[in-house]
Amino acid sequence: MNESENIKEEILEMLADRRYADLKRRIDSMNPADIAGLLAEIPEEKVLPIFRLLAKELAAETFSEMDADMQEMLVRTFTDKELKEVLEEMYVDDTVDMIEEMPANLINRVLKQSDPATRKEINELLKYPEDSAGSIMTTEYMYLKEDMIVKDAFARIREVGEDKEDIYTCYVITETRKLIGLVTVRDLLLNSTHTRVGDLMEKNVIYVNTLDDKEYVAKMFDKYNFRTLPVVDTESRLVGIVTVDDAIDVLQDENTEDFEKMAAMTPSEDTYFKTSVFDHAKNRIIWLLVLMLSSTVTGMIITHYENAFASVPLLVAFIPMLMDTGGNCGSQASTLIIRGLALDEITTKDFLKAVWKESRVAVLVACVLAPVNALRIYVQYKNVGLSIVIAATLVCVVFIAKILGCALPMLAKKLKLDPALMASPLITTIVDACSVLIYFNIALRVMNLG
Repeated sequence: MNESENIKEEILEMLADRRYADLKRRIDSMNPADIAGLLAEIPEEKVLPIFRLLAKELAAETFSEMDADMQEMLVRTFTDKELKEVLEEMYVDDTVDMIEEMPANLINRVLKQSDPATRKEINELLKYPEDSAGSIMTTEYMYLKEDMIVKDAFARIREVGEDKEDIYTCYVITETRKLIGLVTVRDLLLNSTHTRVGDLMEKNVIYVNTLDDKEYVAKMFDKYNFRTLPVVDTESRLVGIVTVDDAIDVLQDENTEDFEKMAAMTPSEDTYFKTSVFDHAKNRIIWLLVLMLSSTVTGMIITHYENAFASVPLLVAFIPMLMDTGGNCGSQASTLIIRGLALDEITTKDFLKAVWKESRVAVLVACVLAPVNALRIYVQYKNVGLSIVIAATLVCVVFIAKILGCALPMLAKKLKLDPALMASPLITTIVDACSVLIYFNIALRVMNLG
């Protein structure tokens, strides 16, 4: 039994024995994410009694870490007082994330239990497009004025910092809320209490706009190692910040979506087990039908050359090997290019550079695969012509597969499509048709099978 199972058994035993004081001390010592994970594994009817033992702040943090289904279950069972207490301790962006997953009747209840100021902030955040920076930002940030001195800055941080999502990075704004700089708590600590904030602040502030794509925002964290990133409106007024935890969530969601597209599936909105069997089938079957029907092209090519393999039946035995090798080569190239595009290590401007690099890779790969197969076939079948055909075909197939695997994702990016669409299944289907066409054309000429 692992540690998490031991903790779960311990918690359930305390609950069954009504040792509530011991239970409270035990869960109060745990991290909110661990408590949320624990509650997700125990019977639903035991969740609320344990949750009610949590201190207000810990309860709100734990609630924010829960998945949408458990949050919905608790909101349905909370009293109005309990719901209000949890909402008062939650950050606005976490409340918005929760609301976006809930049915309308529960949204109305949540908004009803929120104070007017919070309700206004929630409605403002809900107006932003789903994929924008505005949709993932929080309005609970720490700001200072440039004419403050360090002593006043610390006084303000102590006064309002408890309600802010991050107090390490303080943004400096004007009376009209225009962003003009930033200063960190480290800067404040290392300077005299009478130093002006304006003299300490960094003026070259990197920021994003409310309508910028959230994936672009997340990449900014990766590039600059930010803790927070300011978000401004069209008039450069500070309206919120994006925190690193929200950026990580975006990157995880985008990576999951890319993996699903690369596997020729329509991305799911939910986790694996929470997606119904019907939805799983629906997400997969469309692409499977497209790929299945497109493979008929390969079948037509093989049929067209039936006279060739009627003369030399052994030719058919090497079709799977050639198709698999071509598909694997194309998949390798496309995976690296797609990942490079996702991380901005590669851009569409690098098209020729990438093609040239993959061309050289293809030559080296072919120089190993072709002789090895030629030698194997000669030893096995004592057929020089067949060895030459397979070797020549492999050289061409590897080269074309590498180029297609490199070029198609970059072409998709240029056309404003997701490069992940050009991943393994689609590349393999295209390369299969090319492999068979090349194979039989070479065989016809080398072996005089016209």
